[in-house]
Amino acid sequence: MRLTICLIGTLLSLFACASPKTEKVSTKALITPTLTPPQVTLDTAIFAAGCFWCIEAQLKMLEGVDTVLAGYTGGHTKNPTYLEVSMGKTGHAEAVAVVYKPAVISYDALLEAFFSSHDPTQLNRQGNDVGTQYRSAIFPHNAYQKERASYYIQELTNESVYKQAIATRIEPLVKFYQAEEEHQDFFRRNPSEAYCQYVIIPKLEKFKRIFSAKLKP
Repeated sequence: MRLTICLIGTLLSLFACASPKTEKVSTKALITPTLTPPQVTLDTAIFAAGCFWCIEAQLKMLEGVDTVLAGYTGGHTKNPTYLEVSMGKTGHAEAVAVVYKPAVISYDALLEAFFSSHDPTQLNRQGNDVGTQYRSAIFPHNAYQKERASYYIQELTNESVYKQAIATRIEPLVKFYQAEEEHQDFFRRNPSEAYCQYVIIPKLEKFKRIFSAKLKP
């Protein structure tokens, strides 16, 4: 359990999340949608990429992202707790709900950031965080998002961007449960924690290099 990792520094090297196989994913997937995006001021994208502390800290740096909430989705238990999800008993994935401004950042750009934030070829794990609760998944809430997610995965596969097959699943969105308060904005509130120092910070530095032109000032 990651809470233990944060307290016992000697185990850090065993629980580091894996890095993506490439510095930047292809942008060819961003062409010619057959559906048009909804005309809204704010929209929401929901992604699972292993540790929600990691992807929350990364995506909230992007210009046009208003809020990132850590939570749980894709399971069968109502109102799951962090402990229940971490034990892999609820079917949920650790996930984030990204509230963003489509006029500033597109859903396609968020997909690119999502795939760059983790290793999408690992099945039900990120590094040594193992279990379906750490799966790579996209939870579209409308037909446009589903189409774009499917198309993006297909293009990455066609271009052989990754040496192994992409394990990311597209799953129906039923209910997103916001995680407990202590898991919101975890990195900012706990920068000295061992997990943050040894796992999240390296991921953030890499993410900053890849998306330097898209970060908030």
